Amino acid sequence: MGTTGNGRRGRRPNAVVIGGSMAGLFSALLLQRAGWEVDVFERAGSELSGRGAGIVTHAELFSILQVAGIDRQAAEVGVSVVGRRVLARDGSIVGALALPQVLTSWGHLYGLLRDALPAARYHHGCTLARVEEGVRTVTAHFEDGSSVSGDLLIGADGIFSAVRAQFSPEIVPSYVGYIAWRGLVDEAAVSPETREALLDHFAFALPDGEQMLGYPVAGADNAMARGRRRYNFVWYRPAAADTVLRDLLTDRDGVAHPLSIPPGRIRPEIVAAMRSDARRLLAPQFAEVVEKAEQPFIQAIQDLETRRMRLGRRVVILGDAAFVARPHVGMGVTKAASDAQSLVDALAAHPDDRDAALAAFEASRLRYGAAVILRARELGAYMQAQILTPEERAMAERHRRPEAVMAETAVATGIAA
Repeated sequence: MGTTGNGRRGRRPNAVVIGGSMAGLFSALLLQRAGWEVDVFERAGSELSGRGAGIVTHAELFSILQVAGIDRQAAEVGVSVVGRRVLARDGSIVGALALPQVLTSWGHLYGLLRDALPAARYHHGCTLARVEEGVRTVTAHFEDGSSVSGDLLIGADGIFSAVRAQFSPEIVPSYVGYIAWRGLVDEAAVSPETREALLDHFAFALPDGEQMLGYPVAGADNAMARGRRRYNFVWYRPAAADTVLRDLLTDRDGVAHPLSIPPGRIRPEIVAAMRSDARRLLAPQFAEVVEKAEQPFIQAIQDLETRRMRLGRRVVILGDAAFVARPHVGMGVTKAASDAQSLVDALAAHPDDRDAALAAFEASRLRYGAAVILRARELGAYMQAQILTPEERAMAERHRRPEAVMAETAVATGIAA
């Protein structure tokens, strides 16, 4: 690709990216390949690679990784599974579907992206204070008093985006009525029977009104060899905001957290009760991985849907700063990558008209983001049955049948912009 955007004659255009996670890194790498100068500014003071979440990959993600300069085989990106299965309460298999897929960990994929960006272009400890648009440039002002200007500013700073908060403060996340317990366990720590049942599959269990799923990901030091992998589980459970959720998010010292709690601050009795419920409700294979996960953590499931992705003449948001879908679609990272690719494509299609480029980007990605949100709500509706009408509950039940869960969870089909 050639230079995109209408930077002033005689120099390359430059972009300021706020947020150094997946969306920010994809934006930086793709713009850099398209001829831009790009700097990424991350609020955290250290690397982000310690996160423990699993990620579902899709063909579109691999295509964009290649465009971004990360030409890796699937085996280098994640762990392959041969298909899907649903386990009954007694551990027997009540559903199976051949569906090969590659699963990876957040930390591993982040590392691939981070290593591809020149270190001098990634800046830690930069907390955004405000954005100021001028006639020719846009400037990010940081809390330490420093500032940086560019031809374009990209808000890739996640669900609680500071960029979005300045321009669209009315757009905030909404809790949907259920949480996910998440955790990782070393493959070597579980029994041979559990390894046989779970470690080569994307597996599910379906307690009444809940959903457990899990799949293998890379182990310590990104090891993907059999015996050295980890198993990632996600257990969705209803939690009323004013009672159950409030209790779950009250920490060891009695401090109530609004929508998240550091894993190390979760009260021991909360974890013990969760493990007891796993033994009572889940297949024994899943109960074992829950029991052996060292530090499970709580994710309050939220929706976020924006009405604008272009927030100023030279300001856009993308990734989780614009749309956050419930994790059932497994599209968060792929959507962030696709947002970044669409932005670069729009800039290339309108090299002399940034207004037209950003308008085209926004129109395309608003449709897509809304479609992902809708699909995720459909897949997760039965887990918020306590706040649905009887008619809505009946419709939601479709997505708790084993056949539908296996065929529709974390796949790209069913999403039409």
